[in-house]
Amino acid sequence: MMGCVATDSSTPSNASSDRPDKPRRARRTRMTGADRRQQLLEVGRTLFAAKGFEGTSVEEIAAKAGVSKPVVYEHFGGKEGLYAVVVDREMRQLLDMVTGSLTAGHPRELCEQAAFALLDYIEEYTDGFRILVRDSPIPQSTGSFASLISDIATQVEDILGREFKARGFDSKLAPLYAQALVGMVALTGQWWLDARKPKKAEVAAHLVNLAWHGLDGLEPRPRLIGHRKS
Repeated sequence: MMGCVATDSSTPSNASSDRPDKPRRARRTRMTGADRRQQLLEVGRTLFAAKGFEGTSVEEIAAKAGVSKPVVYEHFGGKEGLYAVVVDREMRQLLDMVTGSLTAGHPRELCEQAAFALLDYIEEYTDGFRILVRDSPIPQSTGSFASLISDIATQVEDILGREFKARGFDSKLAPLYAQALVGMVALTGQWWLDARKPKKAEVAAHLVNLAWHGLDGLEPRPRLIGHRKS
C-alpha cells in the first residue's frame, strides 16, 4: 500500500548511540600556593645540587615543575630568591641536627654525637650538603657555609671551655680549638660525601680518636720546636 513505509524495529531511533562514548578527561587537581612553593623548592634543590647556581636556569626549573617561568618569579622573584631560600633551609637543618645532638654526656661522647650529626646530615640530605659546600654566588642573609661552621663551633666551644677548666687549661682558648675541631669534621665530611668509605660509624670513630686523644695529650702551654718563633 502506498503511504505505508516498512521500518526496521531493530534500528535505534538515536543514531548517535552507535558512536563510542568519548573518554572523560581526568580533572587536574590544582596545587595550592603552598604546595606549588614546596614543589619549586624541591625541584630547585635537586637542580642546584646537580648543576650549581650558574648551571641552573629559571627555564629549567619551570620545565621540571611543569609550570611557566612567571610562576617561579611569582613565588621567589627569580632564581636568586629560590636559591637563597633553599640555602637558608639547608643551613637551618644542619645546625638544628648538630645542636640537637649535643645532649648530656661525657665530653668524648659529645664529640661523637657532633661527628655523627654532620655525617647523618650528609647521608640523609646529600643534595643539601652539596649546595652548602659550594661557594655561594649571591649574598645570603644567613651567611655562608663557613659562618655556619662557625655557629656550630660556638656550640662546641662551651663543651671545650668546661673541659679546659677541669684540666687547668686556659678556657679563653676554647674558641680556637672549637673552630679547629669542627673544621676538621666538616672537611672530612666533604671528602666522605663522595668517597662513602669507610662506613659512617668508622669515620666518626676515627675523627673522635684524633680529636679526643689529641686533646687528651694537650700541653697547657704548647711550644714550637722549629726555628721560627713569630
